[in-house]
Amino acid sequence: MVQIFKFLLKSNKSPARAHFRPSFLDTFRLAVRGGHGGNGLPKYGGVGGQGGCVYFVAKEGLTLRKMAQGLKDRRVAASSGEDSSKVSIFGKRGVDTRIEVPVGVQVYDEQQKLLADLNENDAKCIVAGGGTGGCTGNNFLGRPGENRIVNLDLKLIADVGLVGFPNAGKSTLLKAVSNAKPKIAAYPFTTIRPQIGTIEYGDLRSISLADLPGLIEGAHANFGMGHKFLKHIERTRLLLFMVDIFGFQLSPRHPHRDCLANIYSLNKELELYDPSLLEKPCVLLLNKMDKEGAHDILTKVKPIIDDLSCGLADCPEEVRPKRVLKFESIVPISAINSTRVTQVKSQLRRTLVRLAEKQFVSDGEQIKEQLQQRVGLVGPRVT
Repeated sequence: MVQIFKFLLKSNKSPARAHFRPSFLDTFRLAVRGGHGGNGLPKYGGVGGQGGCVYFVAKEGLTLRKMAQGLKDRRVAASSGEDSSKVSIFGKRGVDTRIEVPVGVQVYDEQQKLLADLNENDAKCIVAGGGTGGCTGNNFLGRPGENRIVNLDLKLIADVGLVGFPNAGKSTLLKAVSNAKPKIAAYPFTTIRPQIGTIEYGDLRSISLADLPGLIEGAHANFGMGHKFLKHIERTRLLLFMVDIFGFQLSPRHPHRDCLANIYSLNKELELYDPSLLEKPCVLLLNKMDKEGAHDILTKVKPIIDDLSCGLADCPEEVRPKRVLKFESIVPISAINSTRVTQVKSQLRRTLVRLAEKQFVSDGEQIKEQLQQRVGLVGPRVT
């Protein structure tokens, strides 16, 4: 009877639904400990082996989710160094523990001090050093290795970061231009985790595009999931703003704002989160141009969008930025119109090529100047 009762209880425990289990992971907490140093041998002056260390290696194609699956208990330790003995006066060093992490991970300690920024493939960092082996300096007693808690913070690396308020059509655009398959629906906050798609061209060139969940006012102060989403645009080369030409209203309790107010609001959120983001090149997409009345609105607001500083006086004070964005280009589109979508793909490529050319020329001039200074052709630049 007892066995039957246990079976019935077990059968009622159904697993959590798949859509309740988050598939995207961008933070991970891990306990790491370096190996203990081996003890020395005072009688013969033997030295114990140093403890092994724990180190991270950045690898492309890896996600924090896959990494977490191999670290169920979230604890990693390296092996201890070998004690000195008559057979082996110098103890062997402990074996290091290698942990592969995704490219784009930043490693912080418990005091939020940055330990490493692994933004390149095969980049390495030691997160827990091994203890020193026993010798005359420590009375032949091996020392314990470093023991700490580290936080891994993943920031997506993409060519283009898609930014906008909820229900602006970002996911529709991502699906139209790339190989990604985001969830699309006629209500806000459909995208609840970042998505990355790849735009492929006929000459085998490709561009990565990150679709971030819709921002809300106050995202800079971590309202909603502000910091969790805003951090992902820090590593993008180009910001792609997407705004509904008819404006947006978050809920019945919030005021309806036209497309200009939404542009200023996005501008201010980025400014308050990190002013350096305003220096990134950006392109503006005005979506839903297929609807009636859209072209009349565009004719009215286009001169102001070309120079946002002209409209600051009429901008609501709560969304008024101190510094305004300067768009590389402004593209009216409909995310469901294939012709307009093709124009977006071409515009993104042209913009990125132009930025790469500017960077190449700038780097070349710096290298030339450094070489001239080394051979004494010109004096150092006076600042």
